[in-house]
Amino acid sequence: MIPGPFEFVRAASVEEAVAALVAHGDDAKVIAGGHSLLPLMKLRLAMPAVLVDIGRIPGLSYVRVEGDEVAIGAGIRHHELERDEVAGAEVPILPHAAGQVGDPQVRHRGTLGGTVAHSDPASDLPTALLALGGSVVVQGPDGRRSIPLTEFWLGFFETALQPEELVVELRVPRTGPAGWAYEKFTRRANDWPIVAVAAVDGRVALANMAGTVVRATATEEALARGASIAEAAALAADGTSPSADMHADQEYRRHLARLLTRRALEKAAGVGVTAA
Repeated sequence: MIPGPFEFVRAASVEEAVAALVAHGDDAKVIAGGHSLLPLMKLRLAMPAVLVDIGRIPGLSYVRVEGDEVAIGAGIRHHELERDEVAGAEVPILPHAAGQVGDPQVRHRGTLGGTVAHSDPASDLPTALLALGGSVVVQGPDGRRSIPLTEFWLGFFETALQPEELVVELRVPRTGPAGWAYEKFTRRANDWPIVAVAAVDGRVALANMAGTVVRATATEEALARGASIAEAAALAADGTSPSADMHADQEYRRHLARLLTRRALEKAAGVGVTAA
């Protein structure tokens, strides 16, 4: 398939990118790595009149500690995040999840900000980010604002971003090396997860169990009450609305959510892992 016609703007700064978005409004889309947007354009599911390229803007790729948080530039590539020493020491679930994304080509081109803004409910890194907590920093014509991760993803391919805004940074709490796990079930190693679970310090996030990545709130509440891992994991699918497709029906996804949640919680707690 061939995308429809479009104009191309290569922004040299965040301010220049925002100006282009303001000028073109809903007709414009931001592109960095392109591995999320271009397939949609080839299928004519997305037909922007203008592409605003932010892939070469300097200063958008970094990981640094700022107080109790880790600040991560939206332009960082998945393979850079996977190998970053600061991220590995402070929020190790993120480098691990970055290493699970697609194949080497995708990891060398895809960016953290791109996958966050894409809002695919089957994405690895948004699932890990949601379990961590924290916020998305976006920039628009009125400057920067911070959106809690719990309020950023609104639906399938839908976020709290305004048309003239772009993601510039992610901020997550420092967790250190203990108490985390990421489990996902795929048909092939480089596929999107049929279901995935991220667990960090009593917080549990699920991929592909609703129109966005979601928290397993019933499981979290059970853990807070002192329930066992098995009891809490049995509640992982409560309140979710998984889809049915060629890979799995709704009940199988619910089964996977419960099983993978138990595995993730056991691994995070350093106990034996449940078999299938």
